[in-house]
Amino acid sequence: MAGQAVRPSSTESDAGRSTRWRTVDIVVTAVLGVAFGVVFWAWGLLWNSTGPAFAAFPPGQAFMYGVWLIPAVLAPLIIRKPGAGLFAELLAATVSALLGSAWGTSTIVYGLLQGLAGEAGYAAFRYRRFGWPQALLSALLAGAMAATLDLLYWYPGWTLGWKTTYVALVVAGTTVVAGLGAMALTRALAASGVLSSFASGRTRV
Repeated sequence: MAGQAVRPSSTESDAGRSTRWRTVDIVVTAVLGVAFGVVFWAWGLLWNSTGPAFAAFPPGQAFMYGVWLIPAVLAPLIIRKPGAGLFAELLAATVSALLGSAWGTSTIVYGLLQGLAGEAGYAAFRYRRFGWPQALLSALLAGAMAATLDLLYWYPGWTLGWKTTYVALVVAGTTVVAGLGAMALTRALAASGVLSSFASGRTRV
């Protein structure tokens, strides 16, 4: 509506905002999850095909990691409901596994734990703020979880130096790609008008 005030979401308080999920919230989060599930599957193919290029120093490939964490950060920015990041990330991981992810059903475990870690970035602010600090914290925590899982599942025999480098690259890359990327996507979608049914489409982030 013309003349409606636009407030920065990073400073607004949503204490009175309902946490009840609407049908539109469920549908949009599901669409995000399915769409990114296809992206996850395709990104897995790219990851595996570029692996040989990092044979001399495998931790270097970690800069590509952030794409797999975007739903965990993006969905809460858009939906602004507890559980949105977990829902989107877990669904994306499940779709990826069903499409034939090279990592099989372990992908679903990753989706569950990465989604929970991403949620923590917003839960730390009691789901009342949805701005840059929350998105970056969400991405950082999700990246830390992903790197930890990888070291436990796939790379337990790496040297301490390689492990440290890998964690640092995954966390940094995820913070940039998933954190900044999710904010950029939210802004672009809000500007297009498709988020008019959400608070994220009516406030500046």
